[in-house]
Amino acid sequence: MPETPEQATERYRRSGEHDAHFRAWPGSNFLARSHCGDAALRSALISAVHSRTLHVAFPETVANIDDVAFTRGKVAPMVRGLFPACEQALVLGLLERSVILLTPATIEALLQNTQCLATAWNLANLYLAGLGADLLAESAPGLLGLSEETSCYLSAASFDAAGRFEDFVVHEAAHIFHNCKRETIGLPETRTREWLLEIDFGKRETFAYACEAYSRLQALGTGARERQSLLAEHEQGSMPPDERVNAVEYLDILREAVAARNGWKRILQRCSPPRVARRARMGAA
Repeated sequence: MPETPEQATERYRRSGEHDAHFRAWPGSNFLARSHCGDAALRSALISAVHSRTLHVAFPETVANIDDVAFTRGKVAPMVRGLFPACEQALVLGLLERSVILLTPATIEALLQNTQCLATAWNLANLYLAGLGADLLAESAPGLLGLSEETSCYLSAASFDAAGRFEDFVVHEAAHIFHNCKRETIGLPETRTREWLLEIDFGKRETFAYACEAYSRLQALGTGARERQSLLAEHEQGSMPPDERVNAVEYLDILREAVAARNGWKRILQRCSPPRVARRARMGAA
């Protein structure tokens, strides 16, 4: 039996899955069905979010934050360490526009206008998780941040990191470097430099976590010795909760970064594709 619109809507609300052909909805062609189905699914998603947050207060300190100033303060040291001076303004401008805070004032428009329905469902759960509200499904990941292409979405909880060495803004912004092409923001592109940064596919999470921790080591420590002491403290704590990150390699990268004159460049070198990393070592020699 084919799905009814009600069944299709409930399936999407509970799982984020939907029929790409929108066959449950009436219409003489695909465009008509997709227009009707897309609108129905988004409306149901928005209603579900509203019902779960009706009596949940959004933190005023987060709602009143200056997104641009806050983002610049977080990512500027990373940008200065990874890019030449002539490129830093363009990269900072990109990141300032890319970081989007999910608030009561922004969530409905984001769920309505985000191109992909799967992304809309993930954003809904990201927003709910940030407020401690019930997620749309037990299997939904309890995310604090989400990066997609050149957009970095942050929940309210991402501004209240529990660990001293956590910074979700830096972590999610680091992912934008391998998602955005240089030409997109007006930087020259070459055969070997297509993306803002060339990060090995298998080390993208390692890169983001290393940047996150290193940013905190820099912020908390005023010199190499103090940062080494902080790193020793970090080594005794919890490691990145991601199976894609090898804890031994992660800590080794941070040790090299803390000892280097430009730790950001060392993190990039360790997480670059093999050929790029080899070329970087030859240039350094």
